[in-house]
Amino acid sequence: MYCPKCGKENPHDAQICQSCSAVLTQTSVTAEHPIVKTSRLAIASLILGILSLFTCGITAIPAVILGIIALVQIEKSGGRVIGKGFAVVGIVVPVVVFFLMMGILMPALLRTRQIAFRVVCGTNLSGLGKAMLIYGGDYEDPLPRAGGESSTWRPKINNWQANNRSDAYGLTGGADGHASISSSFYLLVKYMEVGPKQFVCKGDSGTTEFKPAEYGVRDKDLIDLWDFGPNPSKHCSYSYHMPYGPYPLNVASSQRGMAIAADRNPWIDTPAVKARDFSLFKWDGTTRQQKAGNAIAHKGEGQNVLFIDSHVSFEKFPFCGFNDDNIYTYWDGEDIQRGVVPVLGSQPADKLDSLLVHDPPVAEQQ
Repeated sequence: MYCPKCGKENPHDAQICQSCSAVLTQTSVTAEHPIVKTSRLAIASLILGILSLFTCGITAIPAVILGIIALVQIEKSGGRVIGKGFAVVGIVVPVVVFFLMMGILMPALLRTRQIAFRVVCGTNLSGLGKAMLIYGGDYEDPLPRAGGESSTWRPKINNWQANNRSDAYGLTGGADGHASISSSFYLLVKYMEVGPKQFVCKGDSGTTEFKPAEYGVRDKDLIDLWDFGPNPSKHCSYSYHMPYGPYPLNVASSQRGMAIAADRNPWIDTPAVKARDFSLFKWDGTTRQQKAGNAIAHKGEGQNVLFIDSHVSFEKFPFCGFNDDNIYTYWDGEDIQRGVVPVLGSQPADKLDSLLVHDPPVAEQQ
């Protein structure tokens, strides 16, 4: 309460001014110096909150801060300051705007992130394709193929730290030995100076760049090793046309439309994700069921595919091989766009049948 004589502030229920001893009355005091006033901070909060509707939330933070300060001021005023409703609205409106904007922007941001992963992944595969062609030129035409002539596919090789090729693939004593899909890729690291980072797609959950030091190997260089560590599936994001068996690809004689590498096969387990249910994949005009056959790394939107001529294309469906062959299955003579899910030991039906596979996690095979 303000004294009408000296203008000094007094307690609300005071009858005599504490400064000049003048008699105070409710009527005179209210007329000259209104006791109740509206908080300017609350009004400012309300205005900024409303403006946040039209400024994409830019004024939201100041509105919330001023609103909170106004509420504190009103609470401490003992009824001399009002405007609580203005302050509350000034706080609530920006918060609602923020969540609405997040609901609109987050899907777009996530999609942009996925597209960025897709571009980097495609660039990785393009680089691998060029290295494969050079490798084929240096080694009389075949694409990279680890092991011996009769080696079979296994999720890991005999010894990835071996001192020689025979011990690495188990070829000692005339044995046929075995090799992993990733060990064929690793030949590009050994002989073509391709870095391990190029084999990792950021969209492929659970896969990281291969670093020998993480496995306690510090006395050897990358070129001295034979695969991406003891569980190579964790360090290689890509599938490769089956190199072990009667139909390995080579640069000169393979058909131009043949797919040689792509994102991981959705029907084989990865380090972080279980294989998809093949029964969900159907070609019946339903987009959801068609996408069930696409790579997991790109959220079922499609897969980056490397073709024999080294060009890379993001394909929306897996039946993008020669004669619309499904690159992730082998053909059983029935529906070429569907095919049959590969397992260890599976082979292409013929030299025109693309069959791109990756190594399943080692831990699940032991």
